[in-house]
Amino acid sequence: MASMHHLFRRLSRRLAVLALEIAAAALLMSTAQARAQFGAPPTTQVHDPEALKPPAGARVAVIEFEDLECPDCAAANPLLMEATAKYDIPWVRHDFPLPFHNWSFQAAVYARWFDTKSKKLGDDYRNTVFANQPSIETPGGLTQFTENYAQSHGIALPFSVDPQGQLAAEVKADYALGQRIGIEHTPTIWVVTNGANAAPPFVEVVDRTRLYQLIDQALAETRK
Repeated sequence: MASMHHLFRRLSRRLAVLALEIAAAALLMSTAQARAQFGAPPTTQVHDPEALKPPAGARVAVIEFEDLECPDCAAANPLLMEATAKYDIPWVRHDFPLPFHNWSFQAAVYARWFDTKSKKLGDDYRNTVFANQPSIETPGGLTQFTENYAQSHGIALPFSVDPQGQLAAEVKADYALGQRIGIEHTPTIWVVTNGANAAPPFVEVVDRTRLYQLIDQALAETRK
């Protein structure tokens, strides 16, 4: 009899756990359905807009906060390359390496080192990392990739590219800037204007199919 009572208690406990698991699954499903129902994610709540402006002398620019290990950043990269080249507008790229990516911070430091050789070389490195991102799996794999990239451009990658930590500090400064602005994901992309006749002076590109339309609108609104 005691054995039957013990078995009943075990069965009741299992049923209770199963009920909790079913409830949790239902909650997750309803949350996913709600997100799907309401469509695209909301725009970033900007806390500090000071950095959301084009470089001096430019009417319109694209500003991006990116993570070199982020697959969605890699997906967006060809479109941003194409659009900024087509319209001949600045593309201001900020580092926002996410903590759970194991090589993105070091990749940003490498990119900054190539920037010291030339800005074009640094941006080409970023674009090449994005194009080859699936083949870079570990920090060691990143180092080998970077050494090959440097060699292909006739440059020797030093044992330590940042002995004083200056480049790492610049990456951290970009990340801190993103936090002040309110960045919560990568890539976060804006079309920004110099404010002349344009309202608002910055628009987040949530739907990338509208990037060209947003640039056209910004250029039209800032035309003298």
